[in-house]
Amino acid sequence: MSEPVSHGPDSGRIAARFAALKAAGRGGLATFLTCGDPDLDSFEAILKGLPAAGADVIEIGMPFTDPMADGPAIQAAGLRALAAGVKLKDALHAVGRFRASDTDTPIVLMGYFNPIYSYGVERFLADARAAGVDGLIVVDLPPEEDAELCIPALKAGVNFIRLATPTTDDARLPTVLANTSGFVYYVSILGITGTKAAPEDAVRAAVERLRRHTDLPVAVGFGIKTPDHVARIAGIADAAVVGSAIVETVRANLDGTGRAKPGLVKAVLDYVTELASGLKAVAKEG
Repeated sequence: MSEPVSHGPDSGRIAARFAALKAAGRGGLATFLTCGDPDLDSFEAILKGLPAAGADVIEIGMPFTDPMADGPAIQAAGLRALAAGVKLKDALHAVGRFRASDTDTPIVLMGYFNPIYSYGVERFLADARAAGVDGLIVVDLPPEEDAELCIPALKAGVNFIRLATPTTDDARLPTVLANTSGFVYYVSILGITGTKAAPEDAVRAAVERLRRHTDLPVAVGFGIKTPDHVARIAGIADAAVVGSAIVETVRANLDGTGRAKPGLVKAVLDYVTELASGLKAVAKEG
């Protein structure tokens, strides 16, 4: 395992957002969208509206042809984006355009290493940093491969956010967390995205265990899809992550040819507003 490294200069958006949430006494809502789903114009319209709808952190999926950790909903979203010709550079350009009107909301790119490797790691990190990307979640790079992307990202001032799962035991956690920055993403169930939700007691125990190992904020995802569930999970962790359910809302607003219906953007943003509605009234546990 590589030695932990000091972080490069960081915009601080992730740290600032979680500090603000803590000061407000509430957990946050992190939302996930696949870049270019179902088309770039619709995607960017949703992206621009997410902060006002209540998204505290935004995760953007980088479409990839072999998304092994994703469930059917996000796989289908990736295929729609790829069919529309969306490439990694489009995600970076979209972030850059978003930053023209929003300099505060943290944005994390999530996906797989192959597109980044093909783009060129050094070039990708420089372009991501310039666009205003705050962090990366790359699900197929274990800590043993930190030299490939994690350490270069930290040196470039881009947070590298690691996943922890129910099978990440106390012996493994220090390795997982060694070069993690920004926050820890706890995958609350085993398997692919968009499936059942974890019991609250299990989430509470897992978050408490993670906090014994790290001072980083903990975001919990997989299987969260209702305002009540968001509020309850965000009351335990530092943020609740909703992905597949948002992507499913996109799918539900496509016509028979797979194109966006006129009300798609509003439907997605209304759903996010609904998800966020209970957060401000929910005090965090402890």
